Amino acid sequence: METLTSLCASQTLVSHTARPSVSANGYAYSLNSRAFLPRKQRMSIIKASVAVEQQTEKPKVALVRIGTRGSPLALAQAHETREKLMAAHSELAEEGAIEIVIIKTTGDKILSQPLADIGGKGLFTKEIDEALINGDIDIAVHSMKDVPTYLPEQTILPCNMEREDVRDAFISLNASSLADLAAGSIIGTASLRRKSQILHRYPSLKVVENFRGNVQTRLRKLNEGVVHATLLALAGLRRLNMTENVTATLSIDDMLPAVAQGAIGIACRTNDDKMAEYLASLNHEETRLAVTCERAFLETLDGSCRTPIAGYASRDENGDCLFKGLVASPDGTRVLETSRKGRYALDDMILMGKDAGKELLSRAGPGFFNS
Repeated sequence: METLTSLCASQTLVSHTARPSVSANGYAYSLNSRAFLPRKQRMSIIKASVAVEQQTEKPKVALVRIGTRGSPLALAQAHETREKLMAAHSELAEEGAIEIVIIKTTGDKILSQPLADIGGKGLFTKEIDEALINGDIDIAVHSMKDVPTYLPEQTILPCNMEREDVRDAFISLNASSLADLAAGSIIGTASLRRKSQILHRYPSLKVVENFRGNVQTRLRKLNEGVVHATLLALAGLRRLNMTENVTATLSIDDMLPAVAQGAIGIACRTNDDKMAEYLASLNHEETRLAVTCERAFLETLDGSCRTPIAGYASRDENGDCLFKGLVASPDGTRVLETSRKGRYALDDMILMGKDAGKELLSRAGPGFFNS
């Protein structure tokens, strides 16, 4: 009788339907083979050979590992990145070619304190940057307004995807706008930028500063009556398909947005030419230039979570860059604004941002941000 090894290798036993066969008395007999085996034994041999074949297949290794925070909004941005990479590169469209890796950041871990109290920069990016540098991920997807004005060594941020709507959304169950809120109404926000601009225009309102958590958490707190209203970035609500919650959209003049609000940035390692090539295909240059201008403004002011700063660069009807910048005292009693206009070109826009920052620093004077 043939050995087990030779039977496993036999073409007859790999597929018993491939060649004609007959059966009698519980035995299967292949017309092209001299082997007689009980049917149960024959099937167990086939299953064993298939299992060996499956074990020898190497697991697929992702071509791109995307690092992201685990909030619903962060994941929506990571999935948007994945979809655009798949559309732009055929090899990334194959199953398993792109993996999304969730990384918990300091900002996600500490929710009991205001952002201003737990440290300035990099609260939502530090651990993701470390994973990138260590080679645990290949690219890092960030909300650009969370990215410090400096980048860690060994990393670059060559890509900003096309910007979403930069405006803030007003959400309330019992008022149609900030102006309609009764005196003493409580607004929840984790942003000093929003707090200072609200109190500057509506000093009779109260602002709860430690109104933190993801979009869903904040809306739940609003529904539970913890606050009477809140402000959220319209861009995030759009990416989550949750715009039905918006009561009103605030104009740029009513609420100047955060630097880089609505923009997604994607980083990679400095020496990773392949990832840089992938990211180049997703970059939206108009957005990248606007974000660079705004970040030059922020860097000049050395802004942090303790500093109410707003800035927005856009292209006007003539194709030029129009930049608006603002700094405020945390209590909203003083707000300083400025604007610049110039060519929509990288060097010009960097100079505009820096110049606007220098002007407001000079006008603010020492101790302005401690008031």
